[in-house]
Amino acid sequence: MTYDFLIIGGGIAGVSAAARLAPLGRVLLLEAEAHLAHHASGRSAALYEPNYGLRPVVELSLASGDHFRNAGDLLSPRGLMILGKPGEDEGFAADITAMDLPRISLDQAHAMVPILNPETVAMAAFGDHAWDIDTDLLIQRFARDAKANGDIVTNARVTAIRHDSAGWHVTTPAGEFSGRLLINAAGAWVDQVATMAGVKPLGFTPNRRSMARIPAPGDHDVSKWPMMFGVGETWYAKPDAGALIVSPAEEHPQEPHDAWADDMVLAEGLARYEEMVTEPVTRLISNWAGLRTFAPDRVLVIGRDTKVPDFFWLAGQGGYGFQTSPAASLLAADLIAGRTPTLAADVVASLSPARFA
Repeated sequence: MTYDFLIIGGGIAGVSAAARLAPLGRVLLLEAEAHLAHHASGRSAALYEPNYGLRPVVELSLASGDHFRNAGDLLSPRGLMILGKPGEDEGFAADITAMDLPRISLDQAHAMVPILNPETVAMAAFGDHAWDIDTDLLIQRFARDAKANGDIVTNARVTAIRHDSAGWHVTTPAGEFSGRLLINAAGAWVDQVATMAGVKPLGFTPNRRSMARIPAPGDHDVSKWPMMFGVGETWYAKPDAGALIVSPAEEHPQEPHDAWADDMVLAEGLARYEEMVTEPVTRLISNWAGLRTFAPDRVLVIGRDTKVPDFFWLAGQGGYGFQTSPAASLLAADLIAGRTPTLAADVVASLSPARFA
């Protein structure tokens, strides 16, 4: 059987694209691991903050808002707080301007997060335009829509790709599969997939980000606390299932692999978090890492390859994959179907792989 659309990569990018393409033809989604969203998508901070990122990313995030809001159950209130130390005035001002966060008093900040250290927290800003995303539910719904006119095959790591007049033929441990259009949504492996397909890589860089889950500080109920960032995103902390996720927010270039946390980097990030609070970290519940993959200009790449038009890039989601997925997948479907995208033409151009030609 030859599919109309053959998608490599079962993270949020690939699954959402499969859902959008299902009404247009027969879809096959190939995932290397035993289940969907195993790598970066399964290790996300799961926040919808539409002002986070460069302009094309923000436009995708804003365009995704209706999808999240109309679902009724994909978002829950979280809020976002930026905390600055003495001497960080310039960086603090830049951060709160970029993310449209009004400054609040230290008393207001302490009322929201009672463990803030008055000796080190010199400035604070807060915005309520940030929400938790139910990422599991989002993946499940996209997968359901994909299966309406297609198949999802796991344990299907791509080992070879060939191209002929009939289309693409992809070899995996689960068998060989054929499709007319190949969509490269392989996350950290997108350049490797391109190379296998005989397509010029675009220079993506996977970057490790480590995270730790710690017990609720001081046995506080953290469920209503906002997500907290240090100035310049040098650390962040976010409530999660009655505990707190803390990250050093590092970006260390890595080769594509099943990432794990770096103990020293994690310790340094936890120390930066501890400096801003009164409760020490006494133990970790767990730790992990993910690879956030960026194009050279840190903007997503969505569009047909300029040299091989039946090879479609859906890549470089970085840390924005979930919050941009509704609009990014719709743009991919619009471009593939030949429809006029709802996004502004200059935004579409800024996302196109043609910018690297």
